[in-house]
Amino acid sequence: VQLQESGPGLVKPSQMLSLTCTVSGGSITTSRGWGWIRQPPGKGLEWMGAIGYDGTTYYSPSLKSRTSISRDTSKNQFSLRLYSVTPEDTAVYYCAGSTNGLGIDYWGQGTQVTVSS
Repeated sequence: VQLQESGPGLVKPSQMLSLTCTVSGGSITTSRGWGWIRQPPGKGLEWMGAIGYDGTTYYSPSLKSRTSISRDTSKNQFSLRLYSVTPEDTAVYYCAGSTNGLGIDYWGQGTQVTVSS
């Protein structure tokens, strides 16, 4: 299974960050769940949220108010939207997948997103 993130690398403050993860070699409707993780510069990994095989979404409490995760089963893709971004949202964003919900089995290569005017 391979995951590939795509989206703009530069977003202006107060705007929306939008990323898409394309999954190949497996179906997003069968594995346990698919999610987004980010790593700000000099900091650890932060789990942002996930979408289950049945479309149920889960969000980090700290980001829930401005995060949306959705999927397009016809394209085998899932997406992240983060609203009202600030420079603190600058990070490498990873998409990831889990076969059983107990750990991460698949990682995308990560994509740098910088929030700056």
